[in-house]
Amino acid sequence: MRTHGRRPALLRMLATFGTLLALSGCLGPVSLHQAVLGYDRSVSRIKWELLLLNIARLHYGLPVHFTVTSSIAATFDYRTSLGVGGIYNDTPGYFAPSFNVGVTVAENPTLSIVPMQGREFTERVLDPSGEEKFEFLVFQGSPIDMVMRLMADGIEMQTPDGRFERFILNWPSHPQEYEEFRRVALQLAWLNANRKLFVGRLSFVESTPAMLSAPPSADEVRNAVEKNYRWRQATDSGRYHLQRRVIGRVAITNYDPRTLTDAEREALNAKAADNPRNFVLIDLRPGHPGGDWPLFGALKLRSFNQILDFVAEGAGGVQEYNVAKDPRTGEVGANPPQALAIAIGEQVPPDEIPSASFRGRYYTVADTTWDRKAFGLLYQLFQVTVTDVSQVGVPVTISK
Repeated sequence: MRTHGRRPALLRMLATFGTLLALSGCLGPVSLHQAVLGYDRSVSRIKWELLLLNIARLHYGLPVHFTVTSSIAATFDYRTSLGVGGIYNDTPGYFAPSFNVGVTVAENPTLSIVPMQGREFTERVLDPSGEEKFEFLVFQGSPIDMVMRLMADGIEMQTPDGRFERFILNWPSHPQEYEEFRRVALQLAWLNANRKLFVGRLSFVESTPAMLSAPPSADEVRNAVEKNYRWRQATDSGRYHLQRRVIGRVAITNYDPRTLTDAEREALNAKAADNPRNFVLIDLRPGHPGGDWPLFGALKLRSFNQILDFVAEGAGGVQEYNVAKDPRTGEVGANPPQALAIAIGEQVPPDEIPSASFRGRYYTVADTTWDRKAFGLLYQLFQVTVTDVSQVGVPVTISK
């Protein structure tokens, strides 16, 4: 029997079979890779569309509504089937091979979304933002004037002893106050760009004298440590004091607070603590950079809902406008008319530009460097506002 005529066909069949097998093995990782990136794009797009949709709702005088995608669980079922066969005939040289390669990919994603409502909605959307969010965003490198223009409702001007003097509103419907606020924001931006501005928490050592002339006992030392206190002996009187390090309120200064004494920092913190947590102390003193324009007061921060309302107002109500810097302010960078410009039109915007459709119109972030960064800042605020979903009720689960 002659078999040399069948060997080339058999070798070709095995080579084809091996190639198909290798290709089928590559499909699984590729599918998984594309699916993970696809979910990431979808979730991020949902979040920015929610922001723009709520801006559009406020533009029409409608209430806002938020949902959070709390989890995504996707199951991938990848199967490969192979079949090889052939027909052999006694006729010399006759061999008809056959093979079958099958690949099956099944995907079963489950998404859980949490509607923001009740206490969580109040605390995260309606309550004013805390000073820690302002400090966090500035510490991350966001321009301080951009953060102020979005987050601050205005500046409460105070006397050096902390008494209320007047309020500077950050709304263009009050032009004189709005322009003064913008000039203060540019002054702080100039100082910050030149590393002459300090934004952070006041830290000081709080001391409580104790009537001890002898060293404290072991139990007294242990009890003090449990309450974050330490015993210290005064060098002048020899008596012992209880001390602890206090991390206080956030302050914006044109000097390094660490150059002050503990007593001075404690007194400054007491003035900051006279205001609620949504106020950020400002203390620009003479004799320091920018000191020819001294200022003492506090930024009043908005709620997230007010921030969106401010942006929505600029999209179709009383709009912001150009404000020049004060002559005492040095050269500054970008100073656009609007804190975040939202364009409204009927044409479909490009996919790479954040946009959302509402009532047949598209709300799109203006395609400028400033507006893209400002929208990114708004997105970060959205993250720190609504991402804690651990204490909410039963989520709505969508199984696809």
